[in-house]
Amino acid sequence: MDPRPPLPPFTEESARRKVQAAEDAWNTRDPERVAGAYSEDTEWRNRGEHVVGRAAVVEFLTRKWERELDYRLRKNLWAFTDNHIAVRFQYESRDASGQWWRSYGNELWEFDDLGYMRRREASINDVAIEESERRVTPGEGELPAF
Repeated sequence: MDPRPPLPPFTEESARRKVQAAEDAWNTRDPERVAGAYSEDTEWRNRGEHVVGRAAVVEFLTRKWERELDYRLRKNLWAFTDNHIAVRFQYESRDASGQWWRSYGNELWEFDDLGYMRRREASINDVAIEESERRVTPGEGELPAF
């Protein structure tokens, strides 16, 4: 597999680039594109679900975006070390009934030497919002705390 820069060990600048690349990819809502950033044997904990392997990530994301309509995400770097990055994020989506949701979360990421994410742990909670309360705009600065 070809390297997927930026590579660990991360600096603040390279960690920020990695976070922005993840945000940009997730906002495409393209499961194949997103999954390409993860190792073949990646392991995820997403809420209460355990996902193992890139193919399972594609299946997971396909289901996710069939359910979470008009999804848009914003990630912020929280902390980093050699091959680990922690982020906080918010995303908004609506369900099939038209109810809008804001989801708040934190992710812990671990990367292999080629820059692929081999481990992702996500803790997420959801709050129902009105469409008029939407505020998540990809790529624009720090997220509000609440």
